Amino acid sequence: MEHQELHEPATVSPLETYRQYARQGRLAYQYSPAAGAPVFYPRLVCPTTGSTELEWRVSSGAGVVYSTTTVADPAGAYDVSLIELEEGFRMMSRVVGVEPDEVRIGMAVQVAFDEHPDAPLAVFEARP
Repeated sequence: MEHQELHEPATVSPLETYRQYARQGRLAYQYSPAAGAPVFYPRLVCPTTGSTELEWRVSSGAGVVYSTTTVADPAGAYDVSLIELEEGFRMMSRVVGVEPDEVRIGMAVQVAFDEHPDAPLAVFEARP
């Protein structure tokens, strides 16, 4: 995990900064020194302390499936999973490369990015 402080220009929204990192194949999150904790989804203010002092950091992308469900869709079933990253934050995503009913709580995963018109989407792949 990179522990470097990354600054964004004041004119760029937190979401756009997140997307800029995603375009580089990196999963970024914010860290609140006041709370001593990661902040995710990107925001202007720490939800715990109200502080606007947030640092950008880059995640290793390694995590585990915290919870999962399979969505039955006429176009094909897919999973929706809550992933707990090793840096201590959770994010909703999908686990790709395995059948939805093979995704298990505790499964080790690694971030990957699916191309999307606005910005790449963070998805996860099972890791050994």
